[in-house]
Amino acid sequence: MFDSENPSPEQLLEATDLKRKRAETKSLDVSLNELADMYEANELKIRPEFQRLFRWSESKQSQFIESLLLEMPIPAVFIIEIEEGKWELIDGLQRLSTFLHYRGQLEAPDLDPPIRKGDKLALTGCDILEELNGTSYDDLPLALQIRLKRSFLRVEAIRQDTDPHFRYYMFKRLNTGGELLSEQEVRNCTIRLLDEKFNAFLIELSRNDDFKTCISSLTEDRRRMMGDVELVLRFFAFKNNFSEFRYDVRAFLTDYMERVSDNSNENHIKFNYPKERLEFGKIFKVLAVTLGENTCIRCLEDDRYGGQFLIHHFEALSLGVAKVADRINDSDFPWADIKDKLADVKKDPEFRELITGGGQNSPGPYKKKIDFVSEKLRSLL
Repeated sequence: MFDSENPSPEQLLEATDLKRKRAETKSLDVSLNELADMYEANELKIRPEFQRLFRWSESKQSQFIESLLLEMPIPAVFIIEIEEGKWELIDGLQRLSTFLHYRGQLEAPDLDPPIRKGDKLALTGCDILEELNGTSYDDLPLALQIRLKRSFLRVEAIRQDTDPHFRYYMFKRLNTGGELLSEQEVRNCTIRLLDEKFNAFLIELSRNDDFKTCISSLTEDRRRMMGDVELVLRFFAFKNNFSEFRYDVRAFLTDYMERVSDNSNENHIKFNYPKERLEFGKIFKVLAVTLGENTCIRCLEDDRYGGQFLIHHFEALSLGVAKVADRINDSDFPWADIKDKLADVKKDPEFRELITGGGQNSPGPYKKKIDFVSEKLRSLL
């Protein structure tokens, strides 16, 4: 019998060996040219939701190419074997994308600005070989082109038959190229290794026109870091699992997304996709028709709206409306009255007090601000 609180040395060794055997890995030395050929042949996949995280500046990209030409040591990249002879990149995005960009092989239309196949990086910011600045791959002498193409990277491959949960936790702990990712970007790239359905559902709803109207004050930087997708997740996590929220919102959101996505989790949360899609659409239609672009900003003097996106407004209003969603009937709905009532909520001194001050990330204040909105609406519905 294994004692989880006071395991013996033998039990620790046995447990370690058991978990270790769940990871089938192998190490390979692969030339950059071979990796580029695999990318061209669609044998090495860089998924769009992962590719959009390519963030190295042109200067940083240039210094990486400079390091390759000088034959400096380069960290390993990590891939998943998705089928025989086909890989998917899970760590090493910045390095591999830089090489592909330099060669003119990178296709990344979701970047801002987009990178198209044929666009070749012109080096800038090289501080060891300053002679490289202003040049591109085509300007290199043949000997240097060959040296670059034959440069090897250590590839750590996670075999196809590795336990998917082990893949997931391995990715969570990898150093993703030194680039700081948002919490939602990490969730997006990792939890899909367990199952893609819920992840794809969140992305789909983030493109809902009414939802986009309501969060129009969200900055472009936040959107690029999947802040809009996180808002959809936040909505469902608080709506469906509020009783388990304590204080750490980030951990709460990750836990909810993991448990919905992973059918084998002993605490798996069932999710009714058709029902939730309809309810999401209904709630954000109400907000879009009434408050519209003013949903997530404050009401100023003289009934004007302004300022930055406010997460507490998003939560209170969307979840407050959700609590009375069963009373909403599109064919006979007092839109003008609801608009006035929600505007009054934003101006109400009690509401303003509920969404300001300390202790906002705890269950009590969350419940109070949501209930404040729902109770105001119940009188009309």
